[in-house]
Amino acid sequence: MALRDIHVDDDPVLRKKSRRVDQINARVLTLLDDMMETLRHQDGVGLAAPQVGVLRRAVVIDTGEDVLEMINPEIVEQEGEETGKEGCLSLPGLLGVVPRPARVLARYTDRDGGQREVEGEGLLARAICHEVDHLNGILFTDRAVEMVEPEEDEDEGE
Repeated sequence: MALRDIHVDDDPVLRKKSRRVDQINARVLTLLDDMMETLRHQDGVGLAAPQVGVLRRAVVIDTGEDVLEMINPEIVEQEGEETGKEGCLSLPGLLGVVPRPARVLARYTDRDGGQREVEGEGLLARAICHEVDHLNGILFTDRAVEMVEPEEDEDEGE
């Protein structure tokens, strides 16, 4: 496993649509391993392949309760709406208020080629939506209804 560089700010790769993973091979498995190591090193919640410069439909998520490696994820159901704060490893220093579904059902392929479904609420639903957006070249700032200064957010927590 290795740490990968995270592409940030105006890097054009962040705005491109990722291609499906057609075959799970050693390169894809290494990508998933490296992404998870990079995510944990950065103390993040989710990371999509475009954020490490790979235009493939793969994401990793670690909410502290749920750990997922998702290949070709699709959101197949969503309901409700919750508005909450989001940041992104590719947009350091930015924080926005973003509406997302309160619950999602996503289908994906796991690292062994198995077809899986996961239902997520709260943080997991938000993370799945955020990472699937990355695969489509969409950043949280595109969906934010308000941007918040990180210093303001720290003051609220006191």
